[in-house]
Amino acid sequence: MNRLIVSIFQSFARDQTPEAKLNWLDMAADRAAGNGSTLLICPELYLSGYLAGDLLADRAHPIDGEYAERVGEIAQLHSIAIAYTYPESHSGALYNSAGFVSSDGALIGHHRKNHIPGTYEPRYFTADHGITVFDYAGWKIAILICYDIEFPEAARQAALLGAEFLIVPTALGAQWSFVAEKLVPTRAWENGVYLAYANWAGSEGDITYLGGSRIIGPDGIDEAVAGPREEILMATLDKSRVSAARARLNYLGDRTSYEV
Repeated sequence: MNRLIVSIFQSFARDQTPEAKLNWLDMAADRAAGNGSTLLICPELYLSGYLAGDLLADRAHPIDGEYAERVGEIAQLHSIAIAYTYPESHSGALYNSAGFVSSDGALIGHHRKNHIPGTYEPRYFTADHGITVFDYAGWKIAILICYDIEFPEAARQAALLGAEFLIVPTALGAQWSFVAEKLVPTRAWENGVYLAYANWAGSEGDITYLGGSRIIGPDGIDEAVAGPREEILMATLDKSRVSAARARLNYLGDRTSYEV
């Protein structure tokens, strides 16, 4: 398939349980699928809440646990793939993770956040290392989470592994608008990839989220941009634009090596 219709669920940051978040996700999936989308993307730590703090461990599940099962059921019900986010428990550690379930409910992609910023996240999460690329509907896709995209090496590694589309759930505060408006489109442009940047809306604790979720073309131009409130953003991805962008500016092929 050359085209993929993608929606971002820019959810309001409600202080609710994972069960309530799953109900909201069900409604968002129903609406997105009804509008023709084949993929729905959530913001960072959607199922737990980003600032859940000491509740993160209580709300954590393993990679193949209840969250994967429940989101898979929603995906099957509405015939839409879903990129969801959650705290993952694994071997005594907690990871800031994202999973990707196909429209038939199968978990086919997963990523643990590589870069852990500030003072809040290191209190709870362990950093992972590495990026994987998976196939869905004829597209090669990679997931990065929030701070990961702010390191050029992460997006470049995904592109070198063959990614044509980067999914980036985030929890970006309003004071960091430069990241959404300038830095993230640059990552799409310099790698010739589509990029979906999925943020929260509203406020949580001492964070006021920017909103500003966006879907960016491989030429670095915004295809769709959200405002500051809750909404479902949608755009159509066309694979021919990836090859065209890379043919015009062959950054991946023209790289040279430097000794450090």
